[in-house]
Amino acid sequence: MGVFLAVFGIMLVVVLAMSVGFIAQRKTISGSCGGISALGMDKACDCKDPCEERKAKIAAEEKAAAKRAAKEKLWQDNRIDS
Repeated sequence: MGVFLAVFGIMLVVVLAMSVGFIAQRKTISGSCGGISALGMDKACDCKDPCEERKAKIAAEEKAAAKRAAKEKLWQDNRIDS
């Protein structure tokens, strides 16, 4: 039991030291291999023929963008210039 507590204490000190060092550097966490961009992909789903779920998501995003554009146009048309 004493060995367990000693190892646990050492590991706790190591984790605390690493967290203090990370907070002091104020860097964002990043992968060591560069992530998806290292593979030449712009996004996680880089398919030529996306699945139905992805198509639905794209359609919803386009619909939301069109709705925002219509609201922006209405706002610009009704704007009072001084």
